[in-house]
Amino acid sequence: MIDDILFISLLLCAFLYWTTAQKVKEIALRATEDYCFAMEVQMLDAYIALSKLGFERDNLGKMQIRRLFTFEFSSTGYERYSGTIIMLGNKVKSIVMEPYRLRND
Repeated sequence: MIDDILFISLLLCAFLYWTTAQKVKEIALRATEDYCFAMEVQMLDAYIALSKLGFERDNLGKMQIRRLFTFEFSSTGYERYSGTIIMLGNKVKSIVMEPYRLRND
């Protein structure tokens, strides 16, 4: 009986983590798309990939899950460049793009 309760609790925790992680990924994807639009570059593949997961304290000292996502973008349509977005909880902490070539129109 207690094993069943523990198993169901574990499944419930895994489901809650997964749904929260999906919401954070959606927020990160929208923020990345908006940032690429503002920087006048094209986000490639409309995809971000989780590359690191850890814990970090926010400005108030509260422990939050820190997620680092990577994405690719292009400034000219020919080269691919990498960028990262760091999420602390469900808030964007930073977006960094590697140096890229400017388009000469």
